[in-house]
Amino acid sequence: MDPRIGPDTVAAIAANVARTIALDAEELALFASVLRLREHPRKAVLLSRGEVCRTMHYVVEGCIKVFNVDDEGVEHVVKFAPEDWWAFDIESFALGVPCSYGIEAIEATRTLGIGKDDMEMLYRRVPKFERFSRILFQNAYIALQRRVEQSLSLEAGERYAAFRRKYPGLEARIPQKLVASYLGVTPEFLSTLRRRLLTEEKP
Repeated sequence: MDPRIGPDTVAAIAANVARTIALDAEELALFASVLRLREHPRKAVLLSRGEVCRTMHYVVEGCIKVFNVDDEGVEHVVKFAPEDWWAFDIESFALGVPCSYGIEAIEATRTLGIGKDDMEMLYRRVPKFERFSRILFQNAYIALQRRVEQSLSLEAGERYAAFRRKYPGLEARIPQKLVASYLGVTPEFLSTLRRRLLTEEKP
């Protein structure tokens, strides 16, 4: 195991995995042995569009964004991954094809990474990890599908409310322009929306 990974960090990712599968002490030790701790300064690029995603990132501390850039150079944030979230390009990781998304640190961030070859080894030696990956991929796909549905069917205020429910407290940590990008509005419109909601929330 990476000697920089402390017991509290192992306990955090073990608790995340335990929501899906139960590991005994030997299985947990094997899992921990393939984790790699990485420290990313703010704005560090974890994955560039067009590369093959070879690592699944579990966020220990900090926050990263998953995004794409359209043909006009406009960035669209698809997902935020604060503490206890996973981030990777599902299709690229699973199929070994060039990725459609970029991944970048918004804050100074620490992640635990697990590579494709190590995950394949876990599938062979601890078959229950196939269930873990299947559910992780399934949940990520469902979340992406809901994002598309929200973008098409919800008004901006409803999308903002959904963002606040999904990421409680995160908007105080990240630039407003990233929240606006996630919502599909301009920063100016988001400021107006916030003022309106603040007025409505006052007793």
